[in-house]
Amino acid sequence: MKQFLRRSWPDLVVVLCFLLVSFAYFATPISEGLVLGGHDTVAGMGQGQEQAAYHEATGERSRWTNSIFSGMPTYQISPTYGSTKVMSVVETVVRLCTSGPLGFLFLYLFGFYLLMRALRFKPLLSAFGATAWAFSSYFLIIIAAGHLWKVNTLGFIPPTIAGLVLAYRGKYLWGATVTALFAALQIAANHLQMTYYFLFVMLFVAVAYGIEALRSKTLGRWAKATGALVVGGLLAAAVNLPNLYHTWQYSKESMRGKTELTTPSPKKAETADAPSAEGTDGLARDYITQWSYGVDETLTLLMPDFKGGGSSSILDREGIEKLEGYNEFYQYATQLQQATGSGNVPGIIQYWGDQPFTVGPVYVGAIICFLFVLGLCLVRGPLKWALAAATLLSFLFAWGHNFMAATDFFIDVLPMYSKFRTVSSALVIAEFTMPVLAMLALAEVIRHPEKIFGTRRGKVSLGVAAVLTVGVSLFYALVPDAANLLSSTDQQAFAQLQQFGVPADFINGYKGALLSLHAAILSATAWRAFFLSFIALALVAAYAKWPKAIPSAAVVGVLLLLTLGDLWNIDRRYLNTDSFKEPEAMQGNFAKSPADQLILQDKDPNFRVLNLSGGNPFNETSNQTAYWHKSIGGYHAAKLRRYQELINFYLDDECQHLGQAAQAAYSQAAADSAQLVARGIRTPEQLNDYVALTLDTDSVTPLLNMLNMKWVILSGGNIALRNTHANGNAWFVNEVKFADNADAEIRALGKLDTKHQAVADVRFKSQLEGATDGQGRIELKQYAPNELRYTSENSKAGVAVFSEIYYPGWTATIDGQPVEVARVNYVLRALRVPAGRHEIVFSFRPTSVSTTEVIAYVAFALLIAGFLFAAWRQWRTAGEESDEAETSAA
Repeated sequence: MKQFLRRSWPDLVVVLCFLLVSFAYFATPISEGLVLGGHDTVAGMGQGQEQAAYHEATGERSRWTNSIFSGMPTYQISPTYGSTKVMSVVETVVRLCTSGPLGFLFLYLFGFYLLMRALRFKPLLSAFGATAWAFSSYFLIIIAAGHLWKVNTLGFIPPTIAGLVLAYRGKYLWGATVTALFAALQIAANHLQMTYYFLFVMLFVAVAYGIEALRSKTLGRWAKATGALVVGGLLAAAVNLPNLYHTWQYSKESMRGKTELTTPSPKKAETADAPSAEGTDGLARDYITQWSYGVDETLTLLMPDFKGGGSSSILDREGIEKLEGYNEFYQYATQLQQATGSGNVPGIIQYWGDQPFTVGPVYVGAIICFLFVLGLCLVRGPLKWALAAATLLSFLFAWGHNFMAATDFFIDVLPMYSKFRTVSSALVIAEFTMPVLAMLALAEVIRHPEKIFGTRRGKVSLGVAAVLTVGVSLFYALVPDAANLLSSTDQQAFAQLQQFGVPADFINGYKGALLSLHAAILSATAWRAFFLSFIALALVAAYAKWPKAIPSAAVVGVLLLLTLGDLWNIDRRYLNTDSFKEPEAMQGNFAKSPADQLILQDKDPNFRVLNLSGGNPFNETSNQTAYWHKSIGGYHAAKLRRYQELINFYLDDECQHLGQAAQAAYSQAAADSAQLVARGIRTPEQLNDYVALTLDTDSVTPLLNMLNMKWVILSGGNIALRNTHANGNAWFVNEVKFADNADAEIRALGKLDTKHQAVADVRFKSQLEGATDGQGRIELKQYAPNELRYTSENSKAGVAVFSEIYYPGWTATIDGQPVEVARVNYVLRALRVPAGRHEIVFSFRPTSVSTTEVIAYVAFALLIAGFLFAAWRQWRTAGEESDEAETSAA
C-alpha cells in the first residue's frame, strides 16, 4: 500500500483537483438543489412517463409504449435491461460516486486523464490534456441541452482508447480488459453515433501502431495486441447484447431502415424527421446533412464567435451595447419590430452561420489550436499522422452538404454512415485529437527544447503554428470584413423586406448597421484568440530559448490555467445557473392544461389524443401530450418508418384540414351566436361540444379516426374537442383488399372507408382471406402498455382491425390459442376471428430479451474475471516491473 501511495500520490492529487473543479463549476446548482432543465431531459420525461409509471406499479419493464406516435417500442426510449443495471454499478464506481452534471464533467476529466497516463504523459501534462478535452465548448453545451446519452458515451471513449494504447504497449491483458470494460460502459450509454465516429479514430491509431511495428519488425506483437483488443471489443458487445440486438432489430423498422416504397412521399422534406429516401437503406441525404458545419465556420475552433455564437437574441448578449454598430442596429431593429409587430427581424439572432440554428459553437481553445498546429509540424511518427487524419476526417464529416463530394462518398461507401443525422457533431473527433496532439507537441518541446531554434524543422514548426493561429487571428481582428458576415437566412430576410415595399434606404442602412455589428463581434473574438495564441507562442519560445531558467512545470501550469480560464468563460455562456431549475419547475413543464384536465376525466381505458395547439403535432418537442395521454404525435428521432411515411402521405394533411375545419366551425358558431343561445348553447363547454358535433371527421380525418383519435386539443391547450367519429379500439370490416406492394397499399389508403374496409399487403393474404361481413362487436376489457385484452362476439367469422400499431414481436391468442397477427392499413394490426364469443389477448414480451440477457451476464462475469486476473498479475509482478518512466509518447 505504501508503495502504491508513493507511486500514485500525484495521480490522486490530480483526481482530487478534478473533483474540486467539477464542484466549483456547478457549485450554485448543487448548493441550491437545482436540477438540469435541458430540452432532451424534458422530452425524455414526456415520452417515458407511461413506461415509468407502469414499472413503478408492477415492477415489470414494458418494452412497448402507447404514449407516443400511436405506439412504438421502448428500445430507444428507455433501453434498460437487467444486465445494464449491473453495468450501472460499475459506472458509479468509475465516477467515484459522483452524479448529475458534476459527474459528467468529472467523467470527462478522469476518462481523458486515464488516456494521457496510458500514453505515458506526466500527471501535470495529462491534467492539461484532460482539461482541454473536458471543457471544450460542445461537451458543456450538450450537458445543458440534456443530451445525456451522448455525454455519457463521450465520457467513456478516451479510457476505451487507453485500453487500445495499453495493448499496443505490450500489456495485452490489461489492454483487452480496460478496452472491454470502458467499451461496455460506452455502448451501455447508448449513443451509437458517437461510438461509430470514434471507431475511425481507433482504426487510425491501430494502423499507426501497425506501421510502427512494421518499421521495428515487431508485427507479431502488434498482431497479439490487435487480437486481444478484438476479444475485448467482442466481450464489450456481448455485455450489451440485449441493447445492441434490439436496437439492430428496431433499426430495420425505424426511419434508419430500408423503406419498401418507391413512390416519393409528397411531404418528405417538410417534416422534422424525414424518413429514408425511397428504396434506400438509411436516412435521406438532405436529412442527414440538415445540420452541417460551414467550411469557414470551422474557424470557431480557434475563434468561438467567428459566426456570432448561438442562436439566441443578439440583444441578450453580454456587453453587446459597447460594440460598434450596436446603437444604429438597435434603432433599425426596434423600428422594424414595431412596424411589423414581429420580433423576428434580420440579424436579431447572434448566429450568422448556415446551420438551421445552434446553441453554441465548437471551441477547443486558441492555445490548444496553436499547440495542435505546432504538433502537426514538429511531432514525428505514425501516431501524429493518425491524429491528423482523424481530425481531417471529422471536418469532412461535419461539413456535410457544404462538401457533398465527400459526403456522397461517405453515404455510398461507409457502412452505417447513413443511419446517423446531424453530421456537425462529428467535430467531437477533432475535439479529441487536437488536445492529444497538442500535448504531444508540448511534451516534445519540453523533452527537446533545443530543437525549436536549433533545427530547421523546429523553426518552421514554430513559424507555421504562429502564422496559422496568431497570424490568422490578427488578420480577422484587423480585417473582419474579409469574412462572410451575413447568413443566408439574413440575406433572404433583407430580400423579403424589399419585396414587401420597405424603402431601399432603410434596408441599406439596416444591413450596414448589422454588418458593422457583426464585424465588431468577429473582431473582438479574433483579438481574444490573438492574445491567447500569442501568449502560448511566447511561452513555448521562451522555454525553448531558456530551458534551464524556466521550469517546464511552470510552462505547463500557466498554459493549463489559461486554457481552463478561456474555456470556462465561453462554457458559462451555455451552461450556467440559468440552465437549471427547481425540481418543482421541472414538473411544471407538464402542468395540466384545461384540455388535459377534461380529457383525463374520460374513463375509457384506451383512446388517442391529437394535439394541434402548438404547431406540428409530429414534432411536439416537449412531449407534453405523451406525458398525460396516448398521443398520436410526439417527438422522437427514430420513430417507426411506416408511421413516418403515413404522416408524410396523409396525416400531415389531415391535421391541417382538421385545424382549418375547426377554425371555420368556430367562426360560423360566432356568426350564429344568437341562434345558438336560443338553443341553450351558452357556455364555452357547450360551444365546444356543439363544434365537435358539427365536424365531419369521417371525410376530413379518416386515417386519424382509424388511429382512434377520440380527442383533439386546440387553442393553446384551452380547448378539447371530443371526436365522435373515431373508429374505436377495434372493429370488424366488410372487406379486405390486397395490394401487391407497399406503394399500392399506401395509395389505397387514400380511397379507403376505414370503418368498413381494410387493405393489406398480399403477403398477409393467407391470414386474412375469407368471407367477412363486418358484423360483430369487440370491446377492450383490460389495458397495459404491453398487453391488451379484448372480448369479441360475432355470428360469423370475420376480420377484425385493431387501432394498434403493428410491430414484429407482438403475439396474439384467441381463447389461449396462438394466432398470427397480420398488418393492415399500412400500420395497424388485424386478426381473423372465428364466429362466437372469444377472448383476444395481444402481448409484447419478446423472448429475445431474456435470451440476450443470459449471454450478457455470462460476458459480464468473464469481464470481471479478466479484470481481477489482470489486477492480480499486476500485483504479483509489481516488485519486478517498473513502469515509472514518464516519457511522452512521441
